[in-house]
Amino acid sequence: MTPSRLLPLATALAAALAAAPAGAQSLLALYESARAHDAVWQAARAQYDANLARAEQARAGILPTANLASTISRSDFEVNNPPGERNFGTQTATLSAAQPIYRPANWATWQQGKLQVDLAQAQLTAASQDLIIRVSQAYFDVLAAQDTLAFVRAQKTAVNEQLASAKRNFEVGTATITDTREAQARFDLVTAQEIQAENDLRVRKLALDTLTGRPDSQPVPLAAPLNVPPPEPASVDAWVSQAEAVSPTIQQARTGVDIAEWETEKAKAGHKPTLDLTASYGIQRNVNGSATSTLDNRNNVGQLGVTFNLPLFAGFSTQNRIRETLSLEERAKADLEAARRNVAQATRTAYFGVISGQGQVRALEAAESSSQLALDANRLGYQVGVRINIDVLNAQSQLFQTKRDLAQARYNVLIGHLRLRQANGTLQPEDLARLNALVVR
Repeated sequence: MTPSRLLPLATALAAALAAAPAGAQSLLALYESARAHDAVWQAARAQYDANLARAEQARAGILPTANLASTISRSDFEVNNPPGERNFGTQTATLSAAQPIYRPANWATWQQGKLQVDLAQAQLTAASQDLIIRVSQAYFDVLAAQDTLAFVRAQKTAVNEQLASAKRNFEVGTATITDTREAQARFDLVTAQEIQAENDLRVRKLALDTLTGRPDSQPVPLAAPLNVPPPEPASVDAWVSQAEAVSPTIQQARTGVDIAEWETEKAKAGHKPTLDLTASYGIQRNVNGSATSTLDNRNNVGQLGVTFNLPLFAGFSTQNRIRETLSLEERAKADLEAARRNVAQATRTAYFGVISGQGQVRALEAAESSSQLALDANRLGYQVGVRINIDVLNAQSQLFQTKRDLAQARYNVLIGHLRLRQANGTLQPEDLARLNALVVR
């Protein structure tokens, strides 16, 4: 196999990877599309609006209420002495109003309502961070599938060249049929891998299209060379410390404790009195429309007062309710501690995952260079007769497998940075903008 008939692998691979589709979308652009289309995110936004409206309902318990009631009725009856028939009509209208003066249960409900706003905001933040991760993962999955297909096709080209060389050498009598059959077997294997890679790319693109609502989404390939900085700050403890203040998971658990404490106060209010200011104004009109007499009178009644109520005994329901809420309060505190531990563990795991991933990238870069040198050496040895065909095929397979592993490791590092910020709760859309600057070619 002469060097002039070899297709340089580096050139073939660069051409395959550099074929970025026209009109490709950046990571940030696809994220904005997902915000407008993704059903999971839209459901989270709707739930957030519903939670705000529910929280506002809690304030009604401390605000005044007013009601207007009106009735119209007519009565008919017969009398024996003197005999005859009587009928009259009644018309009433009442306007009433009440203002709670002292209702501790209503006050506790209002405080819980305000906490529900904080809880809804934390839930929406978590949903937003989840959307960022889902879009980024789908984005890099497509890029990884594109790289895999490009590597497989480049390997197929190289194996095909090796197969052609083995056939020529067999024809001139410088090689056995074994070389041809080995190359043919490897070519068939790579062809099967190509079919699988094409299908995997098709599936990955479909997932990205579904998420973003864009038909035939085309992510922008990574910049080359890619230089991803290490996590900043460089201390895992600093990342864990940030989580205590900003993690939506911890915020939800902490708000749950506050809500549980106010629920206990609400239960204790079952022993406390209530005091309301009430006012009403009513009009009653009686009309007698009989043939013997007529009656038309009108009564106007206004009332202003204070209503006091003191619970005396409720069958021990209040005491049992207090015990229940105290237990639920302890459970909420345990949930908060569990959330802190889980967030700390997830943050540490994500941090060390990024550090390990960057080390793996460096090791695979060295392995790629070594595999390329090994392939070159096996090619030269095959030409001079000290290496056989299978040695070259194995070296080719090792090189392209290393290239695939290196590309996947780079994507894992990028998504690892985002998962680290999601783990400690600091992930923001601005992080996508910074990442977008790294990956855009």
